[in-house]
This record gives sequence, C-alpha cells and structure tokens, in this order.
Amino acid sequence: MRSHPRTCGMLARYLICLVLPAILCAAPGLGTARAAANEAGSTVAEPSIYELRHSLYKEIGMLTKVPWHWLAAVDQYERSITPRKQAEGDSKRLLGIRFKDSFWTGKLNPDPEDKNPATIGLFGGAGKDATADGLADPGNDRDALYTLASYLSNNGYEEEDFRIALWRYYQSDSAVTRIRQFAKIFNTYGPVDFLKGAFPLPVRSTYTYKDTWGDRRGWGGLRTHEGTDLFAPYGVPVRSVCYGIIETKGWNPYGGWRIGIRDLQNQYHYFAHLQGYEKGIEVGDLIEPGKTIGWVGSSGYGPPGTQGRFPPHLHYGIYRDTGSTEWAFNPYPLLKQWERTDRQKKRGTS
Repeated sequence: MRSHPRTCGMLARYLICLVLPAILCAAPGLGTARAAANEAGSTVAEPSIYELRHSLYKEIGMLTKVPWHWLAAVDQYERSITPRKQAEGDSKRLLGIRFKDSFWTGKLNPDPEDKNPATIGLFGGAGKDATADGLADPGNDRDALYTLASYLSNNGYEEEDFRIALWRYYQSDSAVTRIRQFAKIFNTYGPVDFLKGAFPLPVRSTYTYKDTWGDRRGWGGLRTHEGTDLFAPYGVPVRSVCYGIIETKGWNPYGGWRIGIRDLQNQYHYFAHLQGYEKGIEVGDLIEPGKTIGWVGSSGYGPPGTQGRFPPHLHYGIYRDTGSTEWAFNPYPLLKQWERTDRQKKRGTS
C-alpha cells in the first residue's frame, strides 16, 4: 500500500476541520434547520442512526472522492459478519468498521495499539488521523472511515480498483460480492432502515401457517425442515420481505421454482414452490419490502416443471452468512412480527 505524502495528509486533515461544520449544518435535523426550528418555537425530530451514518459517509466521500455508497457497503458488511470482541467505547460508535490490528499499525510495528500517525506510516500501516488531534485512532469513526476511503482509492477510483483493494484485504470473493451488492442497494435506496420488513403474503389474502421449523422431510432423503410453510391458494402473490437484491432465480429439485434475495444484513431469503415469477424479475434486480416477486404454487420434488405433489404453499427460509459459514435459523418469529405490522398498517389505512 502506498502512503500519502505528509503534506497531503496535513491538507486533508485541515479540510476536514474546515468543511465539517458546514456539512453538519446542512445535515438533516442539524445546524441551520434545527436553529430555524428553535427560533420558530417548534422542535425537529432527532436524526435517525441511518441519517447520521449517511451524513458521515457523505462527509468523508466528499473529501476523498470515494462514492459514499461504497463506504456504507463496507461498513455494513463489517457489521453483518461474525462480531468481533467489542473494544472499550465501541458501543458509542456509529460505524461497524473494525480493522485488523496489523492493517492499521503495520505488520512489523512492535506496538499493535500504536496511534501515532508518524510511526504507523513508518511501518507501512494504513491508519490515518482525520480529525487533526494527533492520533490515528481505529476507534474514532472519522479516522476509521477516512482510512477506509484512502485504502479503497489507493490505486484509483474505478469500481475495479475498489474490488481489487477489497479482495486484497478480505482475501474472499464472497466478501467482495456481498460488498458490491450492498453498494448497489445503498446507491439506489439511500440511508434506508434495512430492518424494515414485510409479510411475504398480503395479509388480506387467505392463508395459514404454524411453526414447522425442524419437522421431518422425506423426499430426497431424510432431512429436517429449514423454514416455515405458509399454505395459501394457487396464485396468491408472494412478496419480498426486505430491501435486497435478487441473488438466485430458477428451478431447484427440492424447492421447484424459487427465488433467493440477499439483504443488507447479509441474510439470504429463500422463497420456494412458486407457481411462477412476476414479469421482469431477474437476478441482480433490486427489491424492496412488499414488492411482488411471484405467486404461491406447488412446484418441486422432481425435474423442472414438476407440479402438484403437495398442497400449494410458500416455503420461506432464511439463512445468515457470517463471513465464513452460512446457517439457517427459524423464520417463524419474524413472520409473526411482520404479519402484526402489516395488519396494523392495513387497519390504519382502512
């Protein structure tokens, strides 16, 4: 990794201190907007954590010319993979970025907790001081995000340059793919509440379901049921439960016509036994909660086109990717939560 000249680092820190107040004044719910509200005797809602993160992404993106959605994507990927042991003060941070010690301080640095920009640079570490306080602190959100942006743009500002930098850091094609997916979602939807969900069937439709997690299944060999079956008539719309990207589409001998969606929490949502797909739905498309992706059917348990070997229903499963392994967990509690929320919304609009 090439280090930036000392003069460039000093200039960048100066610009951060100069530009930051202006950016914060323009941020939603902050600065001039809040002052105007106070003069008028009214109150302005506190910005959400998503808006605060977005302001920070935009701030560092403006200073480094790295698109904010790439910074958001790496931050969110770090938040989604297997949690590292929290350091003191981590609970107060906005960001999820947690660098490897050797990356920040330099592989040959005798002090793995070094925060001196001069010695970090001497040992080839990536850590940078973005706040002009004399410390390159990986626990400081602005230092961490500025360091990430500097690393991503070390060899250029094209998407391929970012991909190469990410692969060098993670040494994983899967990690690079996930971050690219997240960047696409953020670039399209902005600072979304990615915890927002929707029930996979319209709550006004006829359906029934119970907790079928772990039930025995016999077709194709003895196995356990990794999901929840929602029984409904043929043709009931099947909807996305999340913001995400279509990752898989097509025939599966077990699931029939199925769709897989990857969300911003690195969770894979599996919709199986569909009768068909919504027109125009393709792999790589972005999706949002409540968007129709297909219809309830009874496809599967055989070669392509097999239908009717069981009553029509939607099999819904959810898998969590920890960065090293992927495992299923019971979706039933989430389904009940989404169902309650959608019913409340329906009552509120009726």
